[in-house]
Amino acid sequence: MTTAPAPPHAAAAPPTSVSAPALDWRVRFGVLSLIWGFSFLLIKVGTEGYAPFQVTLGRLVFGTAVVAAVLVVKRERLPRSARIWLHLTVSALLLNALPFSLFAYAELSIPSTLAGICNATSPLWGMALSLVALSEDRPSRRRVAGLGIGFFGVLTVLGAWQGFSGLDLGGTAMALLASLSYPVGWIYVRRTLAGSGHSNLSLSGAQLLVATGELAVVTPLFTTFPAHFPVVPLLAIVALGALGTGLAFQLQYALVAEVGPTTAQMVTYFIPVIATGAGVAVLGESLSWSTPVGAVIVLAGAALTQSRPRAAVSRGGRGDDDRDGRASAPPVVTPRQP
Repeated sequence: MTTAPAPPHAAAAPPTSVSAPALDWRVRFGVLSLIWGFSFLLIKVGTEGYAPFQVTLGRLVFGTAVVAAVLVVKRERLPRSARIWLHLTVSALLLNALPFSLFAYAELSIPSTLAGICNATSPLWGMALSLVALSEDRPSRRRVAGLGIGFFGVLTVLGAWQGFSGLDLGGTAMALLASLSYPVGWIYVRRTLAGSGHSNLSLSGAQLLVATGELAVVTPLFTTFPAHFPVVPLLAIVALGALGTGLAFQLQYALVAEVGPTTAQMVTYFIPVIATGAGVAVLGESLSWSTPVGAVIVLAGAALTQSRPRAAVSRGGRGDDDRDGRASAPPVVTPRQP
């Protein structure tokens, strides 16, 4: 997987119990793209006043608070099984604590635009890993070609022909490792938590809670308590958590339920575009020609890796049902885009 995560298909409710959304799904799709696209800018601003682990901890605290409020309103309970909580400990590390922290550390030394483009490689990593870890995910020539095209795009973004001149290798490696952590986490979730019987909201709330606990333990070991609290970076962290994790989760869950995972996860391809625009317009970050050109190549390759044969689409009706089983998404729907 690993474009934007998507929940499994819930049983259809009776038509009379479904109320029409207040906003058209296209509007909500655009809002979600903007929220996740601006997340990289917010990370950069947050790290200007706080340590990376503090940025991540703050993000998780505010994101968890939003999801917890929804849990209370909907009267849903957290899982009680010790086995599920053990698996959630691993998924929280791979899908939240580790990638969020890596992106925060990466943006100490690389532009937010580059971090956003590195994040777009996640579908490429997912394609490569699924060929090894998921026996039901059969490769096709188109998807393998997409993998090669995508990684050629990565080399273009990084300026490989110039010997990666002027590139901070450490920061870039952390951003790429963060994008790799997501598909590893989703494969783990797919193998361990699929069919657990709990709702996406319940599992996601529990996962965010565990991730917050993990960062609460780690952060004091590597940072000191802030002597002062810069307002603008603090507001960036609040927005990153409440919007980029809490609200974005609600938006994406509703989109998947309404239009299906295939359409909903297309948001992934808008994120690097918005992240690049935000970094240049707001933060004044500079771009060489290779960055946007390479980003387009990466997105083209990622789109090919997510494509399905027409026969498979026809079996799934409009193509979003994934009834062939290969693209069925794991149950935990914590937003994976920083």
